[in-house]
Parts: sequence; structure tokens; C-alpha cells
Amino acid sequence: MLGRLFLAAALASVLSLAACGSSSDAPASGSGAATSLTVFAAASLTESFTELGRQFESTHSGTKVTFNFGSSATLAQQITQGAPADVFAAASPATMKTVTDAGLASSPTVFVKNTLQIAVPKDNPAKVESLTDLTGPRVKVALCAEQVPCGAAAAKALDAAGLKVTPVTLEQDVKATLTKVRLGEVDAALVYRTDVIASGGEVTGIDFPEVRQAVNDYPIAALTTAPAPDLAKRFVDLVLSRQGGDVLTKAGFQAP
Repeated sequence: MLGRLFLAAALASVLSLAACGSSSDAPASGSGAATSLTVFAAASLTESFTELGRQFESTHSGTKVTFNFGSSATLAQQITQGAPADVFAAASPATMKTVTDAGLASSPTVFVKNTLQIAVPKDNPAKVESLTDLTGPRVKVALCAEQVPCGAAAAKALDAAGLKVTPVTLEQDVKATLTKVRLGEVDAALVYRTDVIASGGEVTGIDFPEVRQAVNDYPIAALTTAPAPDLAKRFVDLVLSRQGGDVLTKAGFQAP
């Protein structure tokens, strides 16, 4: 009888210790859950911000940066209509103003400037060398729609040159406009210099003097309704830092 009682007590002790060990070794509920940061950014920032997103994730363990790249005008509209986002980086002050006027961002900071180039296919079949060549009746030209920053900049440059260009297509962002050149669907397009660089040699960029009349400032701001306000501020700080500036300068952007 005493033997059986001793065996039962010993078994109970072992089970108790096992239970305690299991409890202490188990991860806490919800540990390791990723934190999400959502950045709305102009299409021309795709390559440089994707790189900065990777850098941000590497220094913020468990954080996932999600980007929504597109026309700044479209992104601003989405934000004012309630789309959840933490940071907005626009290709013009005018599109940022849509967001600040709605009280959804304050004190945006200009972090880079960008200029236009004439983009042509590598073989340049229409022999385009200047803005004047874009007015030729047989030259097929693609432009960004004027309500988006790259289109507004193109309109300023053409006005400065005193030229009227009739495009065969108007695109909603600079990437779509450049794609028309890459696919050989048009002879030329007015796009950002950074997008010509990002093409990796698939198109050729041509400078023109009137570009000085159409420089775009790029502002960035953490949104007042940011689901992750602390991370939003940290991402903006990265963009404004020397580290961020190095990435952006390498992509062809100019310091503000």
C-alpha cells in the first residue's frame, strides 16, 4: 500500500513538472506577429522606395512595408476617400495639397526634385532630338494626362518652348507612359529622367533646355490617420536621412 502511494505521488510530481515546462516553453499568444506599414507613393518612386522598404524592414524586425504606387492624383483621391495608409509621398505639391487640405496630413517636407526627359526607343526610328521634333505630323507621342504631375510638368515644358504637341495617347502615370515607348507603340514620350534610368537601357533619354521650367518637387508626410503613426514617422525619417538620400540620388533624383 505504501509503495503504491509513493508511486502515485512521484507520478503526480512528474506530470506537474512536465506541465510547468510545457507552459514556460510555449510562445506567448500573438508573439512574432508582423506589424504593417502602408506607404502610398508616386509611380516614379517605385524602384527607390522599394529599396528603402527593404532597408526599413531589415532594421525593424517583424515589420512588413506595403506599397501602393500610382498616379499621385489618384493616390491623393484614394486617401481622401478613406483608404488606409500611413505615409504619402507625392510627385507634386499640388497633389499633396489635396491631402493636407482635407486635414489628413500636416507639414509635408520636400525630399527630392525630378526633371523630364524625352524618352525614345533605342533605335529612335523617328529621329527625335528635341521637343520641336515631337510636333512632327508622323511622330507618335505619349504623354501623361495633365491632371497627374508628369503631365502637368510636360505641359509646362511645352508651354515654355511655345510648342503644341498632339499625343496619340494620354496615360494615367509615368510608368504607363514609358511602357508605350518600351513596347514601340510610340516614337517618343515625356517622362521623368529617373524612369529612363530605371528602364535599364531599354529606352534612350534626351535632355532639352526647357526642362528647367518644369522641375517637380516631391513632398512626403506621415498621415494624421496613420494606423501605425510611430512607424510612419520612422519611415519618413529614413527617406529624409542621408541613407535615404543616397538611394534616391542613385536613382536620378536631385536634392531639394
